[in-house]
Amino acid sequence: MLSLAKNAPQPDKDFASCSGCGLCLLVCPVWRRTHDLALTPLGRAKALQHGANAADIAVSVQSCTLCAACEPVCPEDIGLVEMTLDLRRRLPQPEGEQARMQEQTARPPAPQPAATAVLIPGTALRERPVTLARAQALLARTGKLALADDDGADIALALEAGMPVPKQRLERFLQPLRRARKIIVADGLLLRNARQWLPRAELVSLGVALSGLTTVRRALGASDLYVIEPRAYHADYQRLVKYYDGLRAASGCTFNLDLQRIAIPAAAPTLPQKFGLEAAAGGDDGVQARWILQGRNVTRIVLECMEDAAAFNSVSGLPVVHLADLADDGNRRNNDSRNDNQA
Repeated sequence: MLSLAKNAPQPDKDFASCSGCGLCLLVCPVWRRTHDLALTPLGRAKALQHGANAADIAVSVQSCTLCAACEPVCPEDIGLVEMTLDLRRRLPQPEGEQARMQEQTARPPAPQPAATAVLIPGTALRERPVTLARAQALLARTGKLALADDDGADIALALEAGMPVPKQRLERFLQPLRRARKIIVADGLLLRNARQWLPRAELVSLGVALSGLTTVRRALGASDLYVIEPRAYHADYQRLVKYYDGLRAASGCTFNLDLQRIAIPAAAPTLPQKFGLEAAAGGDDGVQARWILQGRNVTRIVLECMEDAAAFNSVSGLPVVHLADLADDGNRRNNDSRNDNQA
């Protein structure tokens, strides 16, 4: 087995460095939903400082959404995501996932077509073939683009749980990607680790790749709420906060950012919910989505991640669209305008 921890960024500081300032509470979606200190990064750090082990705080460890919003605000620069993943590695692992990865390992790697870029769309986008096709068409304008045959969905779930991954399984996933110069990844946690596995390639989030296109930017408007995927954003916060500031200035749209420019997650599923072991508590997604919409005067919600669609649809009657659908929407508007002028 290959421990994913060896490939992930290693923080210089751990729970022992927590001073108890509580700044992480201001951005934690679990705190916002529950107001239970024990379920927060601060609660976990203090419990560990007082001798608790992973089993003692298992509920807290599994409740973390890994949105990483706490990391940019931590004045001690503690690797809070890695701290949580390390604790998850010490807990019993969900049954069936190792067998699933073994099945994927047994499949031979698909030959990847020669391409300047590869798109790893993730499960949620795969389930929307029309939107996926639009994303492919848009990204292909900047060079030859291939769609990854292997989404690494089982690896992404293993990352979520801090599970070990067979070396052969990881190699099967990475082998077709090594020829690409640019890799576009929809899953923020997978992207965070892929930067360590594929250091020679340029890796970017799907949101950044699409929002950097002129066609997409022109379709954004001042009345749009643009929802950033938090995991990729917070993992590269220093650079991306400037990128999205520029996008806001160019488009006029608003973002799911708080006053500290931390991205508020639209949904907050726990680890058991991710594995289907526990039903989502009533209104969990609604709490987050309502918090984002509160006080905003918007007419459309634009998503980087399709997994956020259900949360907004549950609390709002506003149109909810993916970034890739914007260009198509803009083309329809232009065609309608030309038809009106001709009429």
